[in-house]
Amino acid sequence: MTPELSQRLSAAGLDPRTVENLVRTALAEDGEVDVTSMPIFAPEDTAAGDLRARDEGVVAGVPVACVVFELLDVACETKVADGDRVVPGQVLISVSGQTRAVLKAERTALNLLTHLSGIATATRRWADAMEGTKAKVRDTRKTLPGLRALQKYAVHCGGGVNHRMGLHDAALIKDNHIAAAGSVTKAYEAIRAVYPSLHIQVECDTLAQVEEALAVGATSILLDNMTDAETAEAVRLVAGRAEIEASGGLTLDRARDVAVTGVDYLAVGALTHSAHVFDIGLDFT
Repeated sequence: MTPELSQRLSAAGLDPRTVENLVRTALAEDGEVDVTSMPIFAPEDTAAGDLRARDEGVVAGVPVACVVFELLDVACETKVADGDRVVPGQVLISVSGQTRAVLKAERTALNLLTHLSGIATATRRWADAMEGTKAKVRDTRKTLPGLRALQKYAVHCGGGVNHRMGLHDAALIKDNHIAAAGSVTKAYEAIRAVYPSLHIQVECDTLAQVEEALAVGATSILLDNMTDAETAEAVRLVAGRAEIEASGGLTLDRARDVAVTGVDYLAVGALTHSAHVFDIGLDFT
């Protein structure tokens, strides 16, 4: 990987070594020999092409796709930046190199670019639906193994906000923690005793749990599967003493109705676990 591309990944908040290892793993899945391209093209044959959007949306993963091409010695020229809105027919990346190498890189690059752009596009739809409110759409840990950093990066490109990256950087007291500990208070105090300054979020199924969470000192509350009316009442109860995140059963059609209740975030697992791929193709020129 060139120092320039490594710097682009670092500037995006991605670890270059992690991305390179992921790309190498993806390329290895195709095996050593392309039994289609090898008999057709000689080693000296070259080709050039453009990766073009075939839909309208937000692009994410451009430098990640470039890692694929660079590792196979294919020249890669980017025409857009992650987070840009693109339209059908727009060139995202131009590539050139040995024909065999371009074709070997094609599917892996597109798999990553279309998936991440799909997440960014879906996120942008949620952000647009809530425009004018203070609420922001936030992702979850419902990610594919090995792709969490990239998927959460794509959410950011689409205008969303990242939740915790794992179990290590913030605590989230959920229903099973509360049931096993005996109460919200017991679970919260147990964590606070070990981690005095750790960010703790409390998932609440009822307004009574919201009141208990506030009483114990919680500054972040997750409202699970509450109606719009219950959510609005929870906002009233909290009265600015804690940040509030709505979750569970949320749909794009409901996004604005939930946002105007006054919550700070909407948690949407579908951003990463159910986003449709964004249609992009590589066309030889």
